Amino acid sequence: MTKNNRDKDVQFIEALAVLLREHDLNEVEVNREFGQDDSLTVRVARGNQIIATAPISNPAIAAAPIQEIKPVSDTNQASDATTDDPASHPGAVTSPMVGTVYMQPEPGAPAFISVGASISEGDTLLIVEAMKTMNQIPAPKSGIVKRILVEDGAAVEFGAPLAIIE
Repeated sequence: MTKNNRDKDVQFIEALAVLLREHDLNEVEVNREFGQDDSLTVRVARGNQIIATAPISNPAIAAAPIQEIKPVSDTNQASDATTDDPASHPGAVTSPMVGTVYMQPEPGAPAFISVGASISEGDTLLIVEAMKTMNQIPAPKSGIVKRILVEDGAAVEFGAPLAIIE
């Protein structure tokens, strides 16, 4: 891989990171095809994670070091981010696993919860599908649903905030 191609790839990854911040996305993945045996797959995710992979048939790209991109922020932005972080809220319900969120028991059925709904401890908040198994996520306490932080069909990570109950 030439230095010029590597610089272009780094610029491309930096542009993806900017896109991630500007559009408040959690993750972006792009596959670039350069030729029959030459491609680059880049995944940029929140949490300062960048994963770039390439086919083994192109050892120059596969051996290229992956560069971590840290978001540029000033002290005011950093303090705002910590106070607005839903995961740090005392009423946050977090995902116990990686999977796909479903807000209702089956397509076309009413959602388990809605903002402003009163719930009891143990009520099903939503379902997280993991490895073809539907896992009901129970309310850890009684209260009122203040915020729903995920969309139906969205992918969630372990520990990701799902809803806020007060």
